[in-house]
Amino acid sequence: QVQLVESGGGLAQAGDSLRLSCAASGRTFSSAVMGWFRQAPGKEREFVAAIAWSSGGTNYADSVKGRFTISRDNAKNTVYLQMNSLKPEDTAVYSCARGRVLTGWPGSYDYWGQGTRVTVSL
Repeated sequence: QVQLVESGGGLAQAGDSLRLSCAASGRTFSSAVMGWFRQAPGKEREFVAAIAWSSGGTNYADSVKGRFTISRDNAKNTVYLQMNSLKPEDTAVYSCARGRVLTGWPGSYDYWGQGTRVTVSL
């Protein structure tokens, strides 16, 4: 079993920064990919970023490239999402997930956290 717990969400103003964390526990992650997704009210889930646990390779959605950075701390089994230059359209519930392939397709991820809410105001 895999448990994923997100933290770090909250209220921010446009231009601010937030860092989200996803603490993972359970089965080993050496071959896994960790992804961040978000879902805004009334919208479908959207891919944000992903990182390969072993190689550190990354993949980003075009909407966050240059503003968001995904990273991981293998010793702590934790993945981070550093969000800079936040915009109101970044408002959403952000969830981390474990997958097998460095892709933005949600169907390739098998374990999901509960999510943490990010609200960005003007």
